[in-house]
Amino acid sequence: MNEAGAAIGKLRVELAALGVADAYEIGDDATLSVWVGLVVCYRDGCYRWREGAVRRSHLGNDPVGCALRVARRYAEVRADVPPWWEDLARILRGDVSDRR
Repeated sequence: MNEAGAAIGKLRVELAALGVADAYEIGDDATLSVWVGLVVCYRDGCYRWREGAVRRSHLGNDPVGCALRVARRYAEVRADVPPWWEDLARILRGDVSDRR
């Protein structure tokens, strides 16, 4: 496992401990999708995330602190879920069992 993969793995564990259990790694070992438009990546020794045009960063040696900040934002955006999100999430995650 490379440095980015290990850092994202640590962040994912910390997020799960804070109740953000549905975050998933998107396949490049450096990016974690947390919620619609809320994506965290690890590069150059920092966690970086964006939500729309807003960009944030956090030191890569502090997955606990980063998880707290990301989980706080996750809770804020989950409080106002767009009505179309659940259908889109099933499609994006590959949940095809509900498709006709």
